Amino acid sequence: MKRIMLLLLTLWFIQSGVYAQSEEQQRIEKIDTILPVRGLAIAAPSAKGLDLFIKFINEELAPAHFNLLILRVDWNYAYESYPNLRDRNPLSKDDVKKIVKACKDNHICIVPQINLLGHQSWAKSTGNLLREYPEFDETPHVHTENYSGWPNPDGLYCKSYCPLHPEVHTVVFALMDELINVFETNWFHAGMDEVFYIGDDKCPRCKGIDKAKLFADEVSRIADHLAKRNGRLMIWGDRLIDGETTGMGEWEASTNNTHRAIDLIPNNVFICDWHYERAEQSAVMFAMKGFDVATCPWRKPEIAVRQLNDMLRFRKNSSRKMTSHFKGIIETIWSGSDGFLKSYYALATESDEPSEVATVKRLIAEFKKLGIN
Repeated sequence: MKRIMLLLLTLWFIQSGVYAQSEEQQRIEKIDTILPVRGLAIAAPSAKGLDLFIKFINEELAPAHFNLLILRVDWNYAYESYPNLRDRNPLSKDDVKKIVKACKDNHICIVPQINLLGHQSWAKSTGNLLREYPEFDETPHVHTENYSGWPNPDGLYCKSYCPLHPEVHTVVFALMDELINVFETNWFHAGMDEVFYIGDDKCPRCKGIDKAKLFADEVSRIADHLAKRNGRLMIWGDRLIDGETTGMGEWEASTNNTHRAIDLIPNNVFICDWHYERAEQSAVMFAMKGFDVATCPWRKPEIAVRQLNDMLRFRKNSSRKMTSHFKGIIETIWSGSDGFLKSYYALATESDEPSEVATVKRLIAEFKKLGIN
């Protein structure tokens, strides 16, 4: 009799476990249907901050059903192809594998990022690529290091590499391949936002060429390289929006004619459509052009919730084809990863005050509600 009772009890535990697992899996599938992409874009941590970053993945992102992590790596990795481009004390291969494991364990897709084309400098500091290879500079006549003010005399802060330099892609593609391999992913984010210097009149290669074509050709070149290894490209969407027509201006849209590139690039490029002060509706434009798109908020919780609700509304009220392009929402963090996490764990409660921490906590709460009803 005892053996029968023990057997029945064992079967009950097994069935309960299977049922619970099935029920949770059904909920995840429901959430994926409601909002396929629930992401975070953040700088890769320092080696010193790695353990706290992995704790954040396991204890904060995973329980809130985040399924995408864009990591701005840039030069914070011990590259073997071009060691001269490493930051000081970069992440090692073993460090990266710890992040990869945490994401695999929690079914989170990793997308490593290197800022390509634009953002090759910041204020008075030239980035590693142009510092090591100044011949790649689109505008060597625009100086940043010796200028005492900020931003530079043009009112800008981010230089570009010349997309037509014959050697730049040898370097860039090697770095891309190395990151994709070490992060064990098919995705890559190339940045490509806020490209102000392109087709400069003093560039011996680019002068006189249509800026939209220059931008589109560079996007296509990167996307084609990824496609050879079954990879897929993500970029920020601002250079593809007409800043004059929309009134969005030169920062979150384009006023130097790159916006026409939207009709020249492959539409398998995934668009990260960032807007921080208002819940702009430009995701509709990208979806109508056939692009997969996610809306990207930053530091205002109420704007982020509005953008989330807009995306849910777009998915609910669109045709099946259009709905398939409205992918979700990706929260952006622009402070350093280590500093952000220190602030995150210091703030015990949610807040509606504008901050990156408050916005992440608010979205975590909103994501946890998905699929309950």
